[in-house]
Amino acid sequence: MDASAAVAFDVGRIRKDFPVLERLIFCKPLVYLDNAASAQKPAAVAHAVERFYTENGANVHRGVHLLSAEATKEFEAVRDKVRGFLGARAREEIIFCRGTTEAINLVAQSYARPKLTEGDEILVTHLEHHSNIVPWQLVCEQTGAKLVVVPIDDRGDVVMEEFERRLSDRTRLVAVGHVSNALGTINPVREMIALAHARGAVVVVDGAQAVPHMRVDVTDLDCDFYAFSGHKLFGPTGIGVLYGKRDLLEAMPPYQGGGDMIRSVSFEGTTFNDLPHKFEAGTPHVAGGIGLGAALDYLTALDMKAIEAYEHDLLAYATERVGAIEGITLIGTAREKTGVLSFVMAGAHPHDIATILDHEGIAIRAGHHCAQPVMERFGVAATARASFAFYNTRAEVDSLVDGLALVRKLFR
Repeated sequence: MDASAAVAFDVGRIRKDFPVLERLIFCKPLVYLDNAASAQKPAAVAHAVERFYTENGANVHRGVHLLSAEATKEFEAVRDKVRGFLGARAREEIIFCRGTTEAINLVAQSYARPKLTEGDEILVTHLEHHSNIVPWQLVCEQTGAKLVVVPIDDRGDVVMEEFERRLSDRTRLVAVGHVSNALGTINPVREMIALAHARGAVVVVDGAQAVPHMRVDVTDLDCDFYAFSGHKLFGPTGIGVLYGKRDLLEAMPPYQGGGDMIRSVSFEGTTFNDLPHKFEAGTPHVAGGIGLGAALDYLTALDMKAIEAYEHDLLAYATERVGAIEGITLIGTAREKTGVLSFVMAGAHPHDIATILDHEGIAIRAGHHCAQPVMERFGVAATARASFAFYNTRAEVDSLVDGLALVRKLFR
């Protein structure tokens, strides 16, 4: 880690912003290493949500009273924050939803399903989260389209020669994760998007694991759709974002029907609202949106380059220390990674590893991580996964190593 990044990023100060990190778990200091599942929240996010519920609590868009006007203004201001955060051209390209999963399903049912016919192809990679596989399988069943899968190598990198080869004149859509939740692999999405566009395909990027760790500019990437979840970005659960290019969104039919996504309704027919409201049926998660806005304010006040450098250093340290433990095999050693360390230990099931670590105050994830094809590719049923955020420290990595030494002793 270079000196300038070290000076710019003070992890001790950052940790004070996250109250949960002061908790004791089984009388041990909490070491939270499950950030790929859900990141912790700074106090500013909790305060923003609490303030909304205690000082306002009104519904948005349809009310003429002051509380509704205030809530609408604050909620819609978050849309502008997201637009700036992602580098989108227009606020109308930002659709609020429950999270990455709903965003991908929206694209699958509203964009892909009406367009696909028998023999068309959807291209995915072997790295994908179930949420970027199952919606496309459903669409294929509904339309007769075919799901084509690009393999990964022994390091966990997508085989780009195969990616290019499997793009065809029948490829209508490419769905790819920016970062693998199971392995931490950073995909070369800019190159993938360019290759897909050259064959006339539209590209959907699952950005759930990317936005907490790196600067994302959807205009620069030239992706057609980009999705992320608030809870992985230090914000509330139940709120997320779909970015879509305006011309594509304009041409898509509504995903759900209900209040606020309409202009007029009669028994003879309905006319729909303009973007972005056309895709936001019903009362939105107002408090979650306001909490997401607070998370974006918090994150954008930090130096993202310093965060990237710090997390890169932390992952390198963890990889070296955990990889040196006898009996440990690291799963996923891609050339470009974010802070995910998946591993197995000879003689110990990942669930046993996680349970023992929990009693040492260390929270990790164990299982298939909603990425069963990845597990099958590496010949394992599950892995233990430690995943890092910018508030984690080398001392916490040392605690993980000590905990794994205890596991090894118990299962030797």
